[in-house]
Amino acid sequence: MAELGDIITSKVRIKILELFYSNLGEMYHVRGIVRETKEEINAVRRELTRLESAGLLKKEPRGNRLYYWVRRDYPFFGDLVSIVAKTSGLGAEIISNRKKVGGISFIMFSGKLARGKDRKKEDQVDILVVGEIVLPELSNLIRAEESKKGKEINYAVMSREEYEFRKKRRDPFLLGILSGSRVMIIGDEEDLVG
Repeated sequence: MAELGDIITSKVRIKILELFYSNLGEMYHVRGIVRETKEEINAVRRELTRLESAGLLKKEPRGNRLYYWVRRDYPFFGDLVSIVAKTSGLGAEIISNRKKVGGISFIMFSGKLARGKDRKKEDQVDILVVGEIVLPELSNLIRAEESKKGKEINYAVMSREEYEFRKKRRDPFLLGILSGSRVMIIGDEEDLVG
C-alpha cells in the first residue's frame, strides 16, 4: 500500500502532517503535538519550523505557548488533504482491506468528511461506494471509525449498474452527492463523474 513515507522521509514530519490534516480545525501547541505524535520535543520543533517556513503551517504566540494550525491558502492544501485521507484513518483501512470489502470501482469521501467538518442536514452522504461490495465488511470498518471519531458516518453503496443508471437518469440523490466537494479514495474522479 502507498504511504506518506514513500515521498516524505522524516517520520516526525509525517506524524505532524497526519495530525494536522486529520484534524484541520484544530490548533496545537508544541507540547500537545509532542504528546499526540509521541516524538522528541526537539525533533517536533525542528519539523514545525520547516513546515512553517515552507508555508504549510501558521503559528501564533498565546501567553507562554506557541500555537500552530494549517494554512488553507497553501497551494497544495487540497492535495495534502487527499493524501492524508488515503494514508490514515478510514481511507487507509478501506484501502488495506480492499479485497475483503469486495470489487470496489469507486470510493469517494465528501470534502466535509475528509476535512473533518460536520455534515449539514442538506448533505446526505459522507461516503459514496460503487461496486460489488461485501456490506458487513464495509460496515465494520465504518463502525470502527465512528466509534473513534464519536460521530455517525452516512454512506451510500451502489452497484456499478445502479450508479450508471442513476447517473444517466440524473437522479437528484446522486447529483446531490456528486455536486459537492470530494476526495477520491479509490478510483479516478474523471471516471466517476464523466
